[in-house]
Amino acid sequence: MARRKGLVSAVACALLAVVVSAPAAGAAAGSAFVRVNQLGYPLDAPKRAFLMSSADRPGAVFHVVDGSGRTVLSGPVGASTGSWSDAYPSVRTIDFSALHRPGTYTITVGGQSPATSPPFRIGSGSTVYATAIANARRFYQVQRDGADYVPSALRSAPGHLNDEHAMTYLTPKVDGDGIFEGDLTPLRKRIDASGGWWDAGDYLKFLHASSYTETILAAGVRDFPGRMGAGAGAGDFTGEVRFGAEWLLRMWDDRTRTLYYQVGIGSGNDDTIGDHDIWRLPQDDDAYGGTDPLYRYIRNRPVFRAGPAGSPISPNLAGRDSAALALCYQVFHRTHPALAGRCLRAARHIFALADTQPKGRLLTAIPYDYYPETEWRDDLELGATELARAEMAAGHDPHRYLVAATRWARAYVDGPDDAADTLNLYDTSGLAHY
Repeated sequence: MARRKGLVSAVACALLAVVVSAPAAGAAAGSAFVRVNQLGYPLDAPKRAFLMSSADRPGAVFHVVDGSGRTVLSGPVGASTGSWSDAYPSVRTIDFSALHRPGTYTITVGGQSPATSPPFRIGSGSTVYATAIANARRFYQVQRDGADYVPSALRSAPGHLNDEHAMTYLTPKVDGDGIFEGDLTPLRKRIDASGGWWDAGDYLKFLHASSYTETILAAGVRDFPGRMGAGAGAGDFTGEVRFGAEWLLRMWDDRTRTLYYQVGIGSGNDDTIGDHDIWRLPQDDDAYGGTDPLYRYIRNRPVFRAGPAGSPISPNLAGRDSAALALCYQVFHRTHPALAGRCLRAARHIFALADTQPKGRLLTAIPYDYYPETEWRDDLELGATELARAEMAAGHDPHRYLVAATRWARAYVDGPDDAADTLNLYDTSGLAHY
């Protein structure tokens, strides 16, 4: 059950808004489709659709038609962007950026294989994206763990209250499916690992995915307050950003400089059951199976330590976690200064422990196959960038973090993975460069 997308699939919906219309499977020969952004287009933004056809259509003409059937814009279909598939070897651009009038429209392309797009909207950014962003916020609220859950049709009770006093463990050796032999080795230290969001599709909580998710959401609140911040109404993510930051702080012991990176196990073995082995409601876990030892790690979920106190931290985790916490400072330093101060201190200390010469696999999750990240320079670039911005917001000299950001940006650009997988949760370079 190796899933590689997790929570950030909802972030893509909330921030990138790239939902497009797709053709029906098994389309007939000689067919064509016009793909549009079904969420719509902001008034002053570039506006592009795509003519996808089974035969190339050079010289084709498109028409943008309003709700009353009147053509408001026409023009030639643009250059080829290459092939979509064997069935649709021709994809051509349709640029209608000249249209700035609010309304509902369709795009038609005539000829031997005529095509008409689904209806789409043009309007203000808040009009176009408000529903998707509000829906994305509801997704995160449904994924909330712990006592601070949001009641809804999908959530009727809090889950995993036992996480408030969770035992910590050494990371076991596991196979590709996450199965380990024998039992886990406890560290005889309990922490409060409550709260946080579940990984999409199960009840596990991963620092790797959650810190990147927190970074994306906090950047949205900071940069687009009218769409994701206090002025966004149902799309206000400020509460979710605080909820996420509080869990990240619980996974870091600033006094001992100890990082924890995962709550729960995905797969069990002959002696224990894991999260992926059973179907149940989250509120059932705290007492699941009574006293049966087979379900002990369902009732009392293990928390895994990244390494001994003060030891180097895998640079991907150090970079993205410090970025998230530095953004916490930027978002909350005026409204919740105590929380913001804790976030900034933690961000500095975590970044300082980054292992800048990692050997072997990066640390992501148990098993590694759940989140098989290989790049880390971009994470350090992102962490340094957001720390520099946080220090500026605090009135401090950001110089050392600007130098570090420049260093890691260059290392990423000159490295083996430059632009290989941008906009994936494994590659934070897009946000870091921006």
